[in-house]
Amino acid sequence: MGDQGKILKVRKNSQGDITDVMLNDGNVYSITDAIELAKDHKIEGVNVGKAKNGQEYLRSNPNDKSSDNLDRLETF
Repeated sequence: MGDQGKILKVRKNSQGDITDVMLNDGNVYSITDAIELAKDHKIEGVNVGKAKNGQEYLRSNPNDKSSDNLDRLETF
């Protein structure tokens, strides 16, 4: 990707956890790959958090809108 991508849709497992993301260029990435892309600043509007157990996760950058939270995005 030349410019930063933007997450448009997410895929969730039966527990509601995000497993894959679709970027605005149509490419689909596993959440693990998306975390690495975010660390490399290749996805806009997200950052990588770390849970108490040490597991990394993807989260939306804080703002005043809830509509762009990853859990609220359209699924595919």
